[in-house]
Amino acid sequence: MADEFELDTDDLKRRMDGAMANLRTEFASLRTGRASASMLEPVQVDAYGSMTPINQVGTVNVPEPRMVTINVWDKGLVGKVEKAIRESGLGINPQLNGTIIMLPIPELNEERRRELTKVAGQYAEHARVSIRNVRRDGMDQIKKAKADGMSEDDQKFWESEVQDLTDAMIKAVDDALENKQAEIMQV
Repeated sequence: MADEFELDTDDLKRRMDGAMANLRTEFASLRTGRASASMLEPVQVDAYGSMTPINQVGTVNVPEPRMVTINVWDKGLVGKVEKAIRESGLGINPQLNGTIIMLPIPELNEERRRELTKVAGQYAEHARVSIRNVRRDGMDQIKKAKADGMSEDDQKFWESEVQDLTDAMIKAVDDALENKQAEIMQV
């Protein structure tokens, strides 16, 4: 029975990749001074009695580098979309033009850039914690198999596999953070 133990490293990798995908999504929502439709992804609008993503109540476009426009399909939702953007904490002041909401992206000042790099660091730390939690789950499975009679050599082999996977994912998080911070600080 002990010889049959095989850790599902694919499952561990899939879960760690999920943490990385979540980190990329959070990084995409950070404003870097350039317009991006993805910066509106976390914004939810109270439409028809439920919270709805902005891209499901209108068309989001980036017509120029410092401008995002939202063409709201239902004229009755324009005020709610505007309110949702104002309250989102993005620091953008929407301008109305009929059913089109224009979002001019202001230049980031040095202080705001530093704040955003700290936020990016917090997002990266959450991803690292998630990856370490997956690592802990893998190590717990190995300890359980050891208690069930797995050899010490097998235990060391599987622990090194899990640790190597963890190290690679943590490095990927660190690299992504470094790139995002450089992008934010770029003037």
